[in-house]
Amino acid sequence: MTSSSVTGLWKKFSSKFSKPSQYTPNSVTVIPRDEHCVSRKNISDAAIKVIRRLNEEGYDAFLVGGGVRDLLLGGHPKDFDIATNATPEQVRGVFRNSRIIGRRFRIVHVRFGNEIIEVTTFRGGHDAPSTSAQRNKHSARTESGMLTRDNVYGSINEDAARRDLSINALYYSSRDFCVYDYVGGMRDLEQKLIRIIGDPETRYREDPVRMLRVVRFAAKLDFDIEQHTEEPLKRLAPLLTDISAARMFDEVIKLLMSGQGIQTYALLQRYGLFSPLFPATQKMLDQHEPAAEAIIQQGLINTDARIAEGKPVTPAFIYAVLLWPMVKRIHKEIIDSGVPEIPALHQAAERVLHKQQQTVAIPKRFSQPMRDIWELQCRLTRRSGKRAEQLLEHRYFRAGFDFLLLREQAGELRPELGQWWLAFQEAHADTRGAMLTQVPSGDKPRPRRRRSPRKPR
Repeated sequence: MTSSSVTGLWKKFSSKFSKPSQYTPNSVTVIPRDEHCVSRKNISDAAIKVIRRLNEEGYDAFLVGGGVRDLLLGGHPKDFDIATNATPEQVRGVFRNSRIIGRRFRIVHVRFGNEIIEVTTFRGGHDAPSTSAQRNKHSARTESGMLTRDNVYGSINEDAARRDLSINALYYSSRDFCVYDYVGGMRDLEQKLIRIIGDPETRYREDPVRMLRVVRFAAKLDFDIEQHTEEPLKRLAPLLTDISAARMFDEVIKLLMSGQGIQTYALLQRYGLFSPLFPATQKMLDQHEPAAEAIIQQGLINTDARIAEGKPVTPAFIYAVLLWPMVKRIHKEIIDSGVPEIPALHQAAERVLHKQQQTVAIPKRFSQPMRDIWELQCRLTRRSGKRAEQLLEHRYFRAGFDFLLLREQAGELRPELGQWWLAFQEAHADTRGAMLTQVPSGDKPRPRRRRSPRKPR
């Protein structure tokens, strides 16, 4: 749906509530079928099947979240989430092709071939009527207010209030084809606002990752952040250090590899949210290292461009970019202490990755390619003899070469080396031989010292 169509839709309902804050847990705006653009033809068949089956079993079920938001904005979402009053065990009983996952938030994955439909039970408020024992069993908080378990179930009204952003709390029913708005999400879509539901500080303390979601959706949708939602961000940014490093890895991927990385990075810096994720890199940036800022920004610009062109991107490359400034500095310090170039690079990589694991845990399947990309920055300068041909066969040559070009784009290196490698890749065998004879002498390997044979005793 275009901005004008959202605006037109909202005019039909805006008179009911003059301010978003006037929404109460029991109020709802119902947008009928002929006054919204959500169409079943744009919804996954699997999602429709899940909703229909739950309805047939006597349960309420709605399409909810980003799928509804994107449909209302005229998009074509690939992921569809469903909210229901059925418990996870009841959903599991309806669908044999499903399994319950999670401890902090128990959800059900219903599988249809390669497609997974995520089904959640309506969340309840933590102050809803219930016995203390029941609440303690199904929910838990840390001293800072962070929810470590949230499996309190409730009504759709409570579920809407428990969601993070108003624009993600719109419900679509395939029974009557209406959209249900309990928290002013339609108004915020029309006004292009990111607004957290409830008291911002309380919600951020419950789950600090919500601060990252606010920034991510502001960048993704090019929306403004509502004033009260924005105010605590910088002050509460240190709470991100309480989040598990493993969870943070996935969150960084969502932030910087969704096609709006450069805009997201700017917002992370504005609100002090980058430092808890990459403290060593932020330390370099705080020292006003222009090369560090340049390579990060250029790396994000290039990644966004690849995504826009439908080209593949890998977390290994973007993480290699984000940590390179500190790797480069430590590498130089180790070389200055007398360690050879490549062993020094290995030591620098180990130090930086070990430290980074404390805030964002990078799996080995990505950290090893990162090491290879960094090591290739040393090896790509050594082109004489058979080295150049051998490097072309390296598993991560392309990533290493792209990283070299990135460094040149960012002004860290002169462009001659990248141009040479580009020409070498495109040259015929005879031409390659001629190119190798013209390699500067500094690229030639130093003669290996032969050990004198030991004298017999």
